[in-house]
Amino acid sequence: MIGQTPVFILKEGTKRDKGKGAQFNNIAAARAIADAVRSSLGPRGMDKMLVDSMGDVVITNDGVTILKEIDVEHPAAKMIVEVAKTQDEECGDGTTTAVILAGELLKKAEALIEQNVHPTVISGGYRLAAIKAKEYLDEVAIKVSPNDKDTLIDIAKTSMISKSVAASRELLAKVAVDAVSAVAEKKEDGTWTVDEDNIQVVKKQGGSMDDTTMIAGIIVDKEAVHPAMPKKVEKAKIALVDSALEVKKTEIDAKIEITDPSQLHAFLDEEENMLKKMVETVKKSGATVLFCQKGIDDLAQHYLSKAGIYAVRRVKKSDMEKLAKATGANLVTKLDDLRADDLGDAKLVEEKKIADDRMTFVTGCKNPKAVSILIRGGTEHVIDEIDRSLNDALSVVAVAYEDGKLITGGGSAATELALRLRDYAASVGGREQIAIDAFASAMEVIPTALAENAGLDPIDVLIELRRAHKAGKKTAGVNVFTGKITDMKKEKVLEPIRVGRQAISSATDAAVMILRIDDVIASKGGSPKGPPGGGMGGDMGDMD
Repeated sequence: MIGQTPVFILKEGTKRDKGKGAQFNNIAAARAIADAVRSSLGPRGMDKMLVDSMGDVVITNDGVTILKEIDVEHPAAKMIVEVAKTQDEECGDGTTTAVILAGELLKKAEALIEQNVHPTVISGGYRLAAIKAKEYLDEVAIKVSPNDKDTLIDIAKTSMISKSVAASRELLAKVAVDAVSAVAEKKEDGTWTVDEDNIQVVKKQGGSMDDTTMIAGIIVDKEAVHPAMPKKVEKAKIALVDSALEVKKTEIDAKIEITDPSQLHAFLDEEENMLKKMVETVKKSGATVLFCQKGIDDLAQHYLSKAGIYAVRRVKKSDMEKLAKATGANLVTKLDDLRADDLGDAKLVEEKKIADDRMTFVTGCKNPKAVSILIRGGTEHVIDEIDRSLNDALSVVAVAYEDGKLITGGGSAATELALRLRDYAASVGGREQIAIDAFASAMEVIPTALAENAGLDPIDVLIELRRAHKAGKKTAGVNVFTGKITDMKKEKVLEPIRVGRQAISSATDAAVMILRIDDVIASKGGSPKGPPGGGMGGDMGDMD
């Protein structure tokens, strides 16, 4: 107020929260998201049924899937959803862990703010704790070799034990390890790299999840273009063509005047000859199988079947790339350029009927740098959940390949970090030590949530765990099936180090960002008369 005249700085309808009110509001929103997924952590975690506005149903306990499907309005809550997405992109697993950890860090921070500890001090302490926690993770990590298939299978099984596919995890884990091993490439410096795009996943309803298999080659979701073509080609020579086997239409509008029936005949003969020549080019190269990215004319199909060539048309670009990798064929963009050395090899190309669809299987490739997994299941929802679980398993095995380090699960790593961080806090001094201590307590939310979901007493479990770790048992964790504290290394509950590292990083970043906000100004759509671009238009709920 200047004199008696009010001064309006913000638009009418703008909502503003300041100070502790804004902080607590943001923390509450973020914690609500963390609480939504908390009950889905661990082998005894429960599933969520998510129904969208269209009525589509998703049943899962995968953290990132739950949060993607939930329509989140609050901007602070959206940050927590981003934590899960980042975790999923980087590691493929540990999304629920990262979100729960972020929620717990904010809960501990809220208690400190109420005690008048400044958010900047808390943020600084959290940052120090996160750096130290990642150092300690490296210290407790166990090395794993790509040749150690059994350990890699254990890592894959751990990622699936909490999913509804747990009954078939033995088979699915083996499929995941075989697929990653097939596409993994060793770099010059001796490290490994895994491109998951080279693993094709094909879903087909029918059968049971035990029918899920890995194929050392590629599945093309198409059938032969002509019924007279061979259904099986052994020792196949494969041509990959990115041009149509059709007579080209003129680029400009052209008018052909035919005054005589013989001219029409000659015109049609010429068209036929052109298609014949195209098929001759394919035949001359020595190809017995043709995958075409574009269309194949009906007449060309007839000539191809007469030549005994198996042909498939309108193959997806991504499938063409995978075929090139798997068979060693070159993708030819101009048919006339097709030569014998452009062809790829496969022991067998055959058409199979899976459920109601006919598909082309390309197997027995010499050096399959691309492989396929065929997922089978009773219902669509089951298949989708197998797909999500397999995706997690493939990601963790790939990450273990690349990093060559793993940590034990069952809350053992989290408890060990909490123990070490408390000792570290005492050595730091100043107000930051309170925040580091709070960070250590927040780490214990993982074993606590595991115990709660298994119907155990979380306090008893935590006391037992702390005692075991103080006695030097670094790999002691909670066995949710027996309720006892056991050695997680012996139990073969293992996960890649990147999962833990990334969960700490992304949870800390999100918590620090939310803590440092003390003013929320939300504009509720300004007046239409105002100049374009003035103010923060739109609902704050739409801000990413």
